Amino acid sequence: MLKDVKEDIMKLIEQLETYRLEKKLSQQKLAKILGVHYVTLNRWIMGKKKPNKIWVYHIKKFLKERGILK
Repeated sequence: MLKDVKEDIMKLIEQLETYRLEKKLSQQKLAKILGVHYVTLNRWIMGKKKPNKIWVYHIKKFLKERGILK
């Protein structure tokens, strides 16, 4: 079960990175939009850190508002 949660978070971050690339946003710009520090976003994307439950919620909300998630 824990493995599934980690995989879901990884997929969510991949979708966030795909969105960033499609919109031609820098990591700095996307971090500012999300309200996190650039280093935090970079660590999520590089797989060095995982967002906590609160940030998972905010990332999902962000992607849903943009039609990426249903």
